Amino acid sequence: MSLDRFYPIFDHSDWLARMLPLGVKLVQLRMKDQPDDVVAREMALSRDLARKHNAILVINDYWQQAIDLGCDWIHLGQEDLDEADLSAIRRAGIKLGVSTHDDDELERVLAMQPDYVALGPVYPTILKKMKWHQQGLPRVTEWKARVGTIPLVGIGGMSVERAADVLEAGADIVSAVTDITLNADPEGRVHQWIEATR
Repeated sequence: MSLDRFYPIFDHSDWLARMLPLGVKLVQLRMKDQPDDVVAREMALSRDLARKHNAILVINDYWQQAIDLGCDWIHLGQEDLDEADLSAIRRAGIKLGVSTHDDDELERVLAMQPDYVALGPVYPTILKKMKWHQQGLPRVTEWKARVGTIPLVGIGGMSVERAADVLEAGADIVSAVTDITLNADPEGRVHQWIEATR
């Protein structure tokens, strides 16, 4: 299964309901600090929306709930990998994407044979405080050489204007958050993203 080159991340099913009809084919649901019942409801709604629109939904962090709800993909950060049951995830047939920021993390992740590797932040990001400074385009090229055929996702400080450079540097996929969610016209911005990456 090939993955779309545009990979937006949203924190609520309402965003998926707005954006999937526009042609988004790969999307992540990333919720933070929500009660279990809200997480389960949002995941189920998002799963059904993605299936309706023939899109791939990636669940961030909540691997056990993803198994329970029959989701197809999860994304884990490095801290989440410490607690996740990778064997259970694989037995459930769920595909796995993982965040990386440095050499040690990349080596750890490659041993797990992930279905994609994310590198970030490529550019400075306002989304969250990170101990890593921007990775830059040369690191994207280096990472792609190291991951080989595994899809590489560039994330962090992404914009439509930067997408072409990141893809040219070696990323297979570009992921965006605030460039869409903080835009005055999110739907219009998604149209621009789709045009820039296909």
